[in-house]
Amino acid sequence: MKLQVKLPDYVQNTAKILIDEGFECYLVGGAVKDIVLGNTPHDYDLATDALPDEMINIFTESVVTGAKFGTILALMPDSKGEIHEVEVTTFRSEEEYVDGRWPSNVEFVVDIDKDLGRRDFTFNAMAIDLSTADLSGNQDEQVVEIHDPFNGITDLNRELVRAVGTPIERFKEDGLRAFRACRLASELQFDIEEETFKAISQSIPVVEMVSMERMRDEFMKLLLYSPKPSKGINLLKDTGLLAIFLPELLEGIGMEQKINHKYDVYEHSLRTCDVAEDSVKLVALLHDIGKIHTDSGDGHFYNHDSLGAEIVGKIMKRLKFPNNEIERAQKLVKNHMFYYPHVTEDMDKEQKEDIKLHEWSDAAIRRFIRRVGEENIEDLFRLRIADATANPYSEFDSTEIAKLQEHISEVLKQDMALKVSDLKVSGDDLAQIGVDRGPQMGEILNKLLDIVIEDPLKNKKELLLEEAKKMM
Repeated sequence: MKLQVKLPDYVQNTAKILIDEGFECYLVGGAVKDIVLGNTPHDYDLATDALPDEMINIFTESVVTGAKFGTILALMPDSKGEIHEVEVTTFRSEEEYVDGRWPSNVEFVVDIDKDLGRRDFTFNAMAIDLSTADLSGNQDEQVVEIHDPFNGITDLNRELVRAVGTPIERFKEDGLRAFRACRLASELQFDIEEETFKAISQSIPVVEMVSMERMRDEFMKLLLYSPKPSKGINLLKDTGLLAIFLPELLEGIGMEQKINHKYDVYEHSLRTCDVAEDSVKLVALLHDIGKIHTDSGDGHFYNHDSLGAEIVGKIMKRLKFPNNEIERAQKLVKNHMFYYPHVTEDMDKEQKEDIKLHEWSDAAIRRFIRRVGEENIEDLFRLRIADATANPYSEFDSTEIAKLQEHISEVLKQDMALKVSDLKVSGDDLAQIGVDRGPQMGEILNKLLDIVIEDPLKNKKELLLEEAKKMM
């Protein structure tokens, strides 16, 4: 198959250096798949019959990232002088995989088809022979021939994810490939070919050897790069992969929500994730995870937000997320049920009077900001909107967010304290009046902050020191 392609000058220059030295050079991997699909590749990987030592001599400006696997990063400038990393790898075959990921025996070969035969999926096992391309640095489109020994183009046209060769062998070699199959099917909105799908479940023992960090990374790519992550999540469920790293989500299957909900907890969680913005994709998926353990039987799930925050913390710790991301996710889940009373035009006089009795004071707004974190408020709103959008029975009114945003803006304009560092007293000041450094000091500072949040005028050093003495 011939296609038109526009290659960046730094890729052309890298290939030209290899070819001028008498070596073969092919564009391989996801870049070829993107070109066939009519998309612009994010990065460009090259394969060659040059051995690692030969590449190091050829590319004096390079980084050796995997000598055992024959991989270097060639540092190549473009026409503007900006340096780009181009991954170049020696043709190789692999045998005797260990730890569910890495081959114990790597053999360098001279045949591009043997190299392509070790790859995961047919559409990732295509190549473009750059010796037939114009490598003069011209970035106009040119016609190239796609080398496709495993019928990757056919599978792209049929919208199928198919393993190269024998599926179970590919998945036994690298446990992460099972996750990647579901992730790519989700990103491309493809189906997984039948034998490939069956092989995923059969390879579970190998998959379980993969580190949680690797599973997490593939899962986050699925959430962030899929038009509808629910497709990939359901594939993970149906193949048994979801039970390995996120079994809590499965417990929501069939858990009916009797009041103001159309879907069970699992389906609603997936639909919320589908419509959520990227910054809250994971939290949207997990926001109702606490309902699994708080079903009262009458359609209510009391305190599911608080319990959900605890469960989210355990899940994200298991998946090795950074502490700051865990803390942020917990705050969003714990506060996703907020309600800001506001008057609307369709209310009668009695309703309006009732709303006024429950309006948030400025102090309530300050407590809200402190509880959620000023930096997390916009994401909390995004989560709330996604939650409502995913539920056709929701009575949510978007003016609630607009009114709350207005009130928050008004409060933020005031000179006030929202965190301990905003207080007019410090730990040193408290130490001078005899407060021991440690838990007692932290407790007193937080109590002083509570006082100031209720009444900003009390944020004065003398007043706060007097309050601290009373607490002592």
